[in-house]
Amino acid sequence: MTQRFSLFPDSPKMRNVFSARSLRARWRSGMPVITEITIVLCVAIWILEVIFRLAWPAGLNAMLGFAMLQPATACVHPWTFITAMFIHNPGALWHILFNMLTLWSVGPYLERLMGHWPYLILYVLSGIGGNAAMMLWAAIGGASSAGWITGVYGASGAIFGLFAAMLVVYHNMHEDLRSMLVWMIINFLMPIVVPNVAWQAHVGGFVFGGLLTMLTIYGVRSLRMKPVIAKFAFYGGILLVIIIAIIIWSNTLNPYAAFL
Repeated sequence: MTQRFSLFPDSPKMRNVFSARSLRARWRSGMPVITEITIVLCVAIWILEVIFRLAWPAGLNAMLGFAMLQPATACVHPWTFITAMFIHNPGALWHILFNMLTLWSVGPYLERLMGHWPYLILYVLSGIGGNAAMMLWAAIGGASSAGWITGVYGASGAIFGLFAAMLVVYHNMHEDLRSMLVWMIINFLMPIVVPNVAWQAHVGGFVFGGLLTMLTIYGVRSLRMKPVIAKFAFYGGILLVIIIAIIIWSNTLNPYAAFL
């Protein structure tokens, strides 16, 4: 049956998000628990950022300095490839609001379809891939590129990986693409409308999220009958090695590496 047009396909009802009993039942039944946890975690961290911004600016600077990704220091602070996905601009409500609204629109469908752990692999790999794209862009720009010292944070790279996955899945299942195209067009236009948006992370997340989903569906024939989690882990591992290679190569051109 063709998916009917909706800006929020298969998103959970808000009253179910904060119920522990509902959360356990939703996990067992394959409902979008990872998506809900991710949204709650991002919002909670953003609220903490806002409190720090108002009451303890030094604490906010320390928090952002620890968690955000900066290409120049990324290889000596490797955890930032993960932590940067969970922080947002405390001075811009639109940043957290738009990212979480978009995640709410695409995440539930994919998590129900793929399962919790494959979906988590897709989300994290896309986010890391988006951050790696920032390093690659800085390396391509050369030693004079301001990209090396630009702080990057937000869930956009990971979300664009979900966009790519949705396109692959919808195409494979002959579903209605309109709802996905609406969100994709809006998000791709964001760097034009809003300044200082890391479009490079969007592209990187989109590429790696799409590749992982395509490989899982259309990859090696002998693996097609394997469990979904096994295929995501296998292809995700291969793509992670490629991402790490991109990061290492990019860092060889890092003009600040000698000072770290």
